Formats: sequence, structure tokens, C-alpha cells
Amino acid sequence: MKKENITKICDFDALLDSKYGEKGTDKREQFESRATYFIISEILKEARKEANMTQEQLAEKIGTKKSYISRIENGKCDIQLSTLYRIFEFGLGKQVNLTFG
Repeated sequence: MKKENITKICDFDALLDSKYGEKGTDKREQFESRATYFIISEILKEARKEANMTQEQLAEKIGTKKSYISRIENGKCDIQLSTLYRIFEFGLGKQVNLTFG
């Protein structure tokens, strides 16, 4: 991104458009997908730490391996909605609500 383009950007969406392309383009979709995984991983890490649990304790509680929890927390793997639900509801005792827009 060139410096002169930045001065004309007035909001975050315009910045994303400039750097990754408009919504619907492959590059933008890849960025947004990675960003979503990052957000999920950070929420999981924070919730696990609030519960004073190690990755190993959480994994044991939901019947998976520590390495899987680690990969999720580092954004290194896809996660199914059912697994995410199991981690938060059963593993961490958090209520999960989904909103589709």
C-alpha cells in the first residue's frame, strides 16, 4: 500500500479494501477467515486462563488432546462449530450464543 493512498482512507473497511481488496474477493475472504480464527483463538485462550485451566486440563475435560487445544489457540487448525460449543459449554462452563448477520 502506498503512502499517498493512506491519507485518503477514512475508515477501517476502506483500509481493508485498500490492503486486501473489496469484500468477496479471494484475498479479502482469506484475510477475514484468518482474522476470525485469530479472534476465536484469543477468546478461547482468555476464557481458559480465566477458568484457571491448562490446555491439558481443558483437553482432558472435553475428551481431546492438549495438542489440539494448542493448535486451536494458535489458529493453526479449522474448528467445527460442535467442537467449539463443546469446549466453551462443557469444558469452560460458558454459554455460547450465535448471531448470523
